[in-house]
Amino acid sequence: MRIAQAQPFPYDFDLQKTALVLIDMQRDFIEPGGFGETLGNDVSLLEAIVPTTKVVLQSWRAAGGLVVHTREAHQPDLSDCPPAKLNRGNPTLRIGDEGPMGRILVRGEPGNQIIDALAPIAGEWVIDKPGKGMFYATGLHEKLQARGITHLLFGGVTTEVCVQTSMREANDRGYDGLLLEDCTESYFPAFKAAAIEMIRAQGAIVGWTAPSAQLLAALKG
Repeated sequence: MRIAQAQPFPYDFDLQKTALVLIDMQRDFIEPGGFGETLGNDVSLLEAIVPTTKVVLQSWRAAGGLVVHTREAHQPDLSDCPPAKLNRGNPTLRIGDEGPMGRILVRGEPGNQIIDALAPIAGEWVIDKPGKGMFYATGLHEKLQARGITHLLFGGVTTEVCVQTSMREANDRGYDGLLLEDCTESYFPAFKAAAIEMIRAQGAIVGWTAPSAQLLAALKG
């Protein structure tokens, strides 16, 4: 059993029953010239977490832990994209439209790929999700159950949308989740701060939060 110092209290986890989940670290959200920047966002905020996240990923790999990468991605015909999602956002550039890095949030397009610095390696899971949360219409819960996973470590973007949604979904399914505070980010810093407070409020009502240094210390044992 490992112990990471976290808020609101220490987070205990068994390496063999824990997965590192990196949410939507995709080119279109993080790189200059991508969809995120096209919408007027400062992508440098998201880029800033890449070095820290890479250290965590490499350390988790070295420890032999399971890694799960997610991508917000839709079928080319958009049959898995509900109208409520398709018809929102920037009216001039929506899901499926041709963007700076190919069609927006469509599987196989260049912008839909995970950034090179955090690219998956053989044996790691890559989950294409049509929703904000990582469990909706993905079969991930069943895969994690089959693997005996009970604890999830979270990083990725954006904190208040796909990361928080995934953590809440995980909590409802019985997983103990820890958010790595310096491995997640938002285009709106105030939203990240609020999400972190909500997640760990009331005795870890959704989950725990901690700087990645606390996880790295726990891995060193």
